[in-house]
Amino acid sequence: MTTASWRDPALPAAARVDDLLARMTLEEKTAQLYGVWVGADTDGDGVAPLQSEMTSAYDWDELITHGLGQLTRSFGTAPVDPALGAQALARAQRRITAAGRFGIPAVAHEECLAGFTTWGATAYPVPLAWGASFDPPLVEEMGRRIGRDLRAAGVHQGLAPVLDVVRDPRWGRVEETIGEDPYLVGTVGSAYVRGLESAGVVATLKHFAGYASSAGARNLAPVRAGVREFADVTLVPFEMALREGGARSVMAAYTDTDGVPASGDPGLLTQLLRDTWQFEGTVVADYFGIGFLQTLHRVAGTPAEAAHTALVAGIDVELPTLKCYGTPLLDAVRDGTVPEALIDRAARRVLLQKCALGLLDEDWSPEPAAPIDLDSTANRALARQLAEESVVLLDNPDGLLPLSPDARIAVVGPRAADALAMLGCYSFPSHVLPRHPEVPLGIDIPTLLDSLRAELPDAKVTFAEGCAVSDPDPAGFAEAVARTAEADVCVAVLGDRAGLFGRGTSGEGCDVTDLRLPGVQGALLDALVATGVPVVLVLLTGRPYALGRWDGRLAAVVQAFFPGEEGGPAVAGVLSGRVNPSGRLPVSVPRLPGGQPWTYLQPPLGLAGEVSNLDPTPLFPFGHGTSYTTFCWNDVEGTDPEIGTDGSYEVALTVRNTGERAGAEVVQLYLHDPVASVTRPDVRLIGYRRLALGPGEAARVRFTFHADLSAFTDRTGTRVVEPGALELRLAASTTDVRHTSHLTVTGPVRQLGPDRRLLCETEVTEVLGAG
Repeated sequence: MTTASWRDPALPAAARVDDLLARMTLEEKTAQLYGVWVGADTDGDGVAPLQSEMTSAYDWDELITHGLGQLTRSFGTAPVDPALGAQALARAQRRITAAGRFGIPAVAHEECLAGFTTWGATAYPVPLAWGASFDPPLVEEMGRRIGRDLRAAGVHQGLAPVLDVVRDPRWGRVEETIGEDPYLVGTVGSAYVRGLESAGVVATLKHFAGYASSAGARNLAPVRAGVREFADVTLVPFEMALREGGARSVMAAYTDTDGVPASGDPGLLTQLLRDTWQFEGTVVADYFGIGFLQTLHRVAGTPAEAAHTALVAGIDVELPTLKCYGTPLLDAVRDGTVPEALIDRAARRVLLQKCALGLLDEDWSPEPAAPIDLDSTANRALARQLAEESVVLLDNPDGLLPLSPDARIAVVGPRAADALAMLGCYSFPSHVLPRHPEVPLGIDIPTLLDSLRAELPDAKVTFAEGCAVSDPDPAGFAEAVARTAEADVCVAVLGDRAGLFGRGTSGEGCDVTDLRLPGVQGALLDALVATGVPVVLVLLTGRPYALGRWDGRLAAVVQAFFPGEEGGPAVAGVLSGRVNPSGRLPVSVPRLPGGQPWTYLQPPLGLAGEVSNLDPTPLFPFGHGTSYTTFCWNDVEGTDPEIGTDGSYEVALTVRNTGERAGAEVVQLYLHDPVASVTRPDVRLIGYRRLALGPGEAARVRFTFHADLSAFTDRTGTRVVEPGALELRLAASTTDVRHTSHLTVTGPVRQLGPDRRLLCETEVTEVLGAG
């Protein structure tokens, strides 16, 4: 029997797919363009917006006779033992391949924002904590481990990372982002992509594009970003993750920008993404995003019109389940309303990706790896390291931290004794288990209270909850104040409860009107401070909160952004001194709760000045973080400060740990452009390097700045490098500048294309011992 050309792995993928497409019927091609969500809840609370309204019934056995593009969340829909889930997925794949003429399996996709979102899998820190680590290599290793776990279970595509740049910290999904700076988001996000892709899993960049700029910080609200903000802030991380990370899929955002929904925008999904950036992978819809073109955006009158709009724009796959790309699309093609060429274009992209995944090979097998351990010792060790690196010591003015090992400690607050205080809204216990209260967490998540007791066995530790996270009842204040009055120090553990669509204080659909601490937690903190006992504030949150009300009144402030299953021991280690804090802020911490939106990427008129009585200056700036050791920066040397518009400049410095214990410093490089043809941010991050140094140890680090990194979008919409003066600032935060290099860029204005340089190369050229 002769093997069909499309089955021959020796042939080029394009030839195989062309042969296969020529053999397929319209129904078979269209079947490759949608997913099916088996077991999706159509009643009550869901995990996707308007899930109960948008989920339609289907006949599984009839459906799969034509094939199937994707299987949606076989593991992330309800609690299932991973080994049993992998076997169930394999059975589903065998049924799909047996039912269709061609025996093509489906792509299985899952959420993996902070680990594989399934029962019993490691819950890593949320992406905002990745940003706080300023450690792309460690994030890459995490991505690799997550990818291996996904592949072991039979999953091909991960719906991560989120590359939205924070524009308003009131937005509920801040916890899912990496921070408020596009360079940090792009470099850390690209590292995660490389890790996931190295394991053979398709990384999916989301939400393309503009989602975090929604007006009023409301989920899915319209985006009113200007052309330059969109080009120079919003799009940069996506371009980085495609070019530097190698991502093979992109998810279209729910939002509209200036009236055009992303899911129906060919300028975004085809002209920019494919024609300019030369992306060759698949574009998938966010859950129900194609249907929303009709029901929410009202740019389509019927499901068929929504399908046509999305296909023209460039969406290849409808997720999570078929609605518009099913019967409505087939009927529209048959009556001539939708050209079949659009089906062919999308199906070709899907099949090329399936070919790359080995799903067109005759010897493909759905059988899972055995045994499956999704929360291995190695996973937990990595989760611990990332959690430890992400904890930010914001303030320790009198050196109260580390805590005395035999102190009387009153631990107070609603997040101290709750394991879920460590997790974001896309970790399985927070994402799915609230609908299954009878099911155990599936992983060990030590609370901060238990971790602190284990960390300081000789200390006398008492506990009072004080209040709930968001309940307005202050009945517990009296006990909290009493426990504090009896102690040498109070550790107030406050923060967020992750949830979905208003069921939490942080998470998807959990937006806030201002940045006050949730509920009566602020009043509880006031009551604790009023005792006169030193108060150490520990925040376990998904966003920054305004802390100016307590400026100068607290003994220390520790910030952890949902640090994952090992977050309790990590934060306790910082409090005890076992861990030297090295996290840096990926978002500014505001002084006042109002005055939003604000991030540090402000032109002159966005900064404090005499033209307004409102001062937006943050209490703690982007990049800030302190340590239990000290560092000295010296011996700064640079090359010729006059460069062309296509030239480079190198600056090197030596950083020495001048303290008595090991620690890590994060050297940050910022660009200041004094005069440009359009207004520019006062400063913006263009490079950084994390340096781990022992006591007395030093390292020499070199930054290579290329003029491309000064580029911006001019008045004509063209990305250019302009001649003129520039400043490169070596700094420990946006405001803590240690050295400034003054450059002069000469030559004509230079227009840049998609091959522009995106990264500032950094290199540790020498490590020096104590001396």
